[in-house]
Amino acid sequence: MTIFAVFLLAIALSMDAFAVAVVSGCALQKPKIRHYVRLSAAFGFFQFAMPVIGWWLGVSVREYMEAWDHWIAFVLLGWIGGKMALSGLRALRNRESCACPSVDPTAGRNLMVLGVATSIDALAVGLSLAILGTPIWADAAIIGIVCAVITACGVYLGKTLANLCALNGWAELVGGLTLLAIACNILREHQVF
Repeated sequence: MTIFAVFLLAIALSMDAFAVAVVSGCALQKPKIRHYVRLSAAFGFFQFAMPVIGWWLGVSVREYMEAWDHWIAFVLLGWIGGKMALSGLRALRNRESCACPSVDPTAGRNLMVLGVATSIDALAVGLSLAILGTPIWADAAIIGIVCAVITACGVYLGKTLANLCALNGWAELVGGLTLLAIACNILREHQVF
């Protein structure tokens, strides 16, 4: 695989992370440097680690992974999206137009769940690279770095969109619904419905 092909692959794999980063930037309203670093580092790490794990798993368990990867991503994204949507609804019901969200997508378990959920497709890429006999370390590093940069850009875009104070409760609600839509789209792409 050429470096250009790996770069394009990295961009494609980072689109879920970008969408989640935009949503996170909106929900956080005024993300601090630590939010950028946490989200970018976690998403970049998981986008690096998943192809490596997939590559090591190789062909032996490919059919099993392909049968369940979309369900795992669906449950993880659905869980975080549902929490964000409910938090946004509570803020709107209580008329807290400028309140901080109760769900911090860059903290603790939420960060871990989002990192895994947005990088499951990279596991399949690792399996594919194993079949092609492609060395994994350089490709995985490029994928991780590109994802980290795209994630930081997504958080910044989300922050910019959330600068309108009246939209903050709505931003968290729409962000949660967006994550739920991404989860459903994963199932649609795998022809579940």
